Amino acid sequence: MKIIDQPFVKTNKQHQLYNSAAELAEIFQTRAEYYDEHASFPFENFEMLKKKGYLSLTIPKEYGGDEISLYEFLLLQEKIAQGDAATALCLGWHLGILMNLRDTKKWSEETFERVCKEIFTDKKLLNSAATEPNSGSPARGGKPETTASLKDEKWVINGKKIFTSLAPALDYFIIPATISETGEIGDFLVPRYSDGISIQPTWNTLGMRATRSDDLILNSVEVDKAALVEIKPSLKKPPVQGWLLHIPACYMGVAIAARNDAITFAKTYQPTSLTHPISEVPEVRRKIAEIDLKLMTARTLMYHTAERWDQTREQRDNLGAELATVKTVVTNTAVEVVDLAMRIVGGQSLFKSNAMQRYYRDVRAGLHNPPSDDTTFKILSDRALSEY
Repeated sequence: MKIIDQPFVKTNKQHQLYNSAAELAEIFQTRAEYYDEHASFPFENFEMLKKKGYLSLTIPKEYGGDEISLYEFLLLQEKIAQGDAATALCLGWHLGILMNLRDTKKWSEETFERVCKEIFTDKKLLNSAATEPNSGSPARGGKPETTASLKDEKWVINGKKIFTSLAPALDYFIIPATISETGEIGDFLVPRYSDGISIQPTWNTLGMRATRSDDLILNSVEVDKAALVEIKPSLKKPPVQGWLLHIPACYMGVAIAARNDAITFAKTYQPTSLTHPISEVPEVRRKIAEIDLKLMTARTLMYHTAERWDQTREQRDNLGAELATVKTVVTNTAVEVVDLAMRIVGGQSLFKSNAMQRYYRDVRAGLHNPPSDDTTFKILSDRALSEY
């Protein structure tokens, strides 16, 4: 275990999770360049995750899962992302949604138990497909243009979703749709092989290419009446969701990978102009120190907030500002750290054969995951000004 991780890995269970994730990350790292270059989904990685039981880590113990805490979830995400960020982010959506359902009990017990047991036994994968071309990010409250109508005791769903991460590998899509009869917004659990579902391979992005967040087309998809798993309540403000910290944890993992690569380079690279490796150059050492200062600050905030979430269940509704702050601080810090790491490595960091350029592209995606920086600033300013 590297010195940088020691303050955050505390219990025996966390050590076990960390060591298991470290083994996987080392393997995933060898394949990351290929998946990124070809923008192909990392099926091999997910086969390994399935065999090792990772898909059920956040499922309740009564349904066969490990019921890990948010803190443990973040340790896992951060470590796997050091090997392959796209794999970590995809796994994070699946595990995070299950953690949220475990905590909120939004679905009926019967449905949740059935899905959990399918995940534990059959290694099923699920994710939400919420973003649409015109409504923008669901976090900003846009109403889905996707519609669901009840006909002959079946729901008929029509619409288009974008940014559908894990699209080639999913067994279930959670589809927010506007119910035609009432105008309410409902979540529908839609099996992958339902008639009328198709995937458009549109994902050709700068970073996080292997997430394959393609477009999902729903053309008169018929599902049972029980597929409606939740009616969205009308809320004055977004719900407080600790599970979304899997997003900054993933990008923190990218930053740590860049940090480690930069240090290895600095200790081994010796240009002819020097009689020693560049690790002895004062400016290089200053940049390394700045990297660790930034990482220590951001990670302490992230893990402290996760501990508060785990330990004070009754206070969770008061942590909205803290959760948003973690996301903004960590993702921006991750971008800054990768930039500093590239400055240490220099021009060699721009070669496609160097992982640094992938870190640079991947880490910027975190800036566009929810909540956005302007949302965080509004939350903080509103809270401060409400005191007066």
